[in-house]
Amino acid sequence: MILKNMLFAFSMATSLLFCRCSDTSAPADYLSVRETRFTDSEGRTVILNGINHVNKNPKEGYLHKNDEELFRQFRAWGFNCIRFGINWDGLEPEPGKINEAYLKEIDKRVKWAEENGLWLILDMHQDLYGRKYGNGAPLWATLDEDLPHKTGDVWSDAYLISPAIQKAFDNFWKNSPAPDGIGIQDHYIFLWKTLAKRYANSPSVAGFDIMNEPFMGSDGMKVFPKLLEGYARVIAQKTGKVPSEQEMADMWGNEPKRVEALGFLNNKTDYGTIVDGAFEPVRVFEEGSLTTFYQRVRDAVREVNKKQILFLEHTYFCNLGISSSFHIPLDKYGNKDSLCAYAPHGYDLVTDTKGVSNPGYERVELIFDRIFKAGKQKGVPLIVDEWGAFYMGDNLYVDPARHLIGLFEKNLAGQTYWSYWEKIETQDYFKNTLVRPYPVRTNGKLLSYANDPVNGSFSCSWEETDSDAPTLIYFPDLGVVKKEAIQISPVSDLKFIPIDNTSAGYVEITPLAQKRFFHITF
Repeated sequence: MILKNMLFAFSMATSLLFCRCSDTSAPADYLSVRETRFTDSEGRTVILNGINHVNKNPKEGYLHKNDEELFRQFRAWGFNCIRFGINWDGLEPEPGKINEAYLKEIDKRVKWAEENGLWLILDMHQDLYGRKYGNGAPLWATLDEDLPHKTGDVWSDAYLISPAIQKAFDNFWKNSPAPDGIGIQDHYIFLWKTLAKRYANSPSVAGFDIMNEPFMGSDGMKVFPKLLEGYARVIAQKTGKVPSEQEMADMWGNEPKRVEALGFLNNKTDYGTIVDGAFEPVRVFEEGSLTTFYQRVRDAVREVNKKQILFLEHTYFCNLGISSSFHIPLDKYGNKDSLCAYAPHGYDLVTDTKGVSNPGYERVELIFDRIFKAGKQKGVPLIVDEWGAFYMGDNLYVDPARHLIGLFEKNLAGQTYWSYWEKIETQDYFKNTLVRPYPVRTNGKLLSYANDPVNGSFSCSWEETDSDAPTLIYFPDLGVVKKEAIQISPVSDLKFIPIDNTSAGYVEITPLAQKRFFHITF
């Protein structure tokens, strides 16, 4: 009888504490950092949840034309963060000449982001160094010394086999002079300083992703052979036969054979042995050239901007699970810059092949074990700002997507999925996994959150401060959020805040300065 009365009292309390409020955009506030958490202006923990939005086509001006409407759609899907690609070739088409027309188009996106409560991470994107071979650097900044360019079965193979691309990166890291006599890297850093000054008073700009997947240049050739040596040792242990160099070359140079061979590597111990064998040359680059570069960018940016975050990526090979060791840049007192974040990418070896729908789950777990460990060592917030690449369609990717999202939720990591493409909302992994409930802003310290898509539930726990800022949880469909299905402890006011003209919205929870628990079954 006592239990029955308690349940009745709880039901009456929650029924009286619910109300529906009109949609209001999220406040336009700067994203900040508190130790290893992203925070808003009221000190709430922020989980960054979003998607990459990048146009690599110079014929389209490196821009999508429908962004104003798309940004509204991003918000309805629950995204609060967009990793927005910008392009060096578009920004500085000639040495020292900034393209103001392109900047004005970026200005529009910054404004649309603010109108929709989105944060933009401005991502200076590159693939295969620059426009000559992929996208990124302008032709004048591509100092390849007329070396030959080679391509492979998979687009990214060119990093490993193209002398031209390797030499272009070598000259970037050496800061070789551009045609105007100014160093290539100096040009790049001045461009970041220009952007940092322009957007210093734009709270919808979360910060600056300094370089997409920085590649080591010709020193990368010290890494790949060590990965193959490790693979050969594992195969020898499993089969009793050591593959020849020719067999290894044939395997890696042929996509179907590569996918078949990777079936031998779905074991954490084996895969860890392989990537650990290639750690040393990566460490030398990250602790040397990459750390120095990040420090130079930081010093230039902080001359004009002390509000926004530097998002720092590890080198290309760390995407595969090699541990990252670059250092967070320092302020003038020798302390870590207080507005930095680790922005790793993580991809299984089957990415960009037909095997992407059937990844090695243990390989994937090792990759992200290493990523989350490196984030803790660096002592800064972490956002996985590329993962997935499930763009071949065909509704094949629910299981690998759920596996990865589960890892991110377990580790309280932010994420921006790679990447938006037209009609992505028709894919099952998108509408059933990427678009999901999550704690957008949490009063105090977020302790845990998890979706259980199989059983249809969401749960969240956190430790509140004495702030009166409410906790905000996003739901793709407020219509299925029934008050009788919610458990919240201790009980407090709840408000439903729908997003205009959509079924989505937020549950707002009044704080009590206590440890809280929220659970709902759909």
